[in-house]
Amino acid sequence: MPPLKPGDKAPVMGTELGRGSIIASSWPTSLQKGTWLYLVATTAIVLTVTGCTLTSNDGPSSAVAVAPAAFGRERLIGRWGTASFHTEKDRQRTEREARAQCSQPYRIAEGPTDGVMMHVADDPTLYELRLKGDAAGKTYLGFEAPPGHPQDREILTATDNLMIMRFIDPDANRRYGTFVYVRCGA
Repeated sequence: MPPLKPGDKAPVMGTELGRGSIIASSWPTSLQKGTWLYLVATTAIVLTVTGCTLTSNDGPSSAVAVAPAAFGRERLIGRWGTASFHTEKDRQRTEREARAQCSQPYRIAEGPTDGVMMHVADDPTLYELRLKGDAAGKTYLGFEAPPGHPQDREILTATDNLMIMRFIDPDANRRYGTFVYVRCGA
């Protein structure tokens, strides 16, 4: 192809450019055959989906509205007797069993940042978990994720001396039941 002169139109891919041109040979073959529309469509879809996860100054874009937790982490820190139940009729008996576990208390410690150190389902490792609330007034305990995430626990009751919480994940909740924490020494 001869060099362009002033006033000449720039070549359009697939017309004036031949297979041997530098520009045409630098494009992938699939783009030379017109499937560049596929690339444009895929890019548009990726950008659209990515845009759904971004937040603006108007608030979070997720369906779950985030709110402050109903109480601070200090309420959780301490030594607790623990037990669990599967049916509500067993709750009072389970509270007595939890109190009896204070001879071997479960310790909830302050985390290195703004959370508490606890175990998660099926893992003996301690992790830092955070309190988080939602617009409905529920309080959750879990990793950095929107409130109500499957790895969270919902805190059903929390006083200075008694906490009741359950796992959000249906399988973990089925296996472990609803946990009762009774503060030792109270």
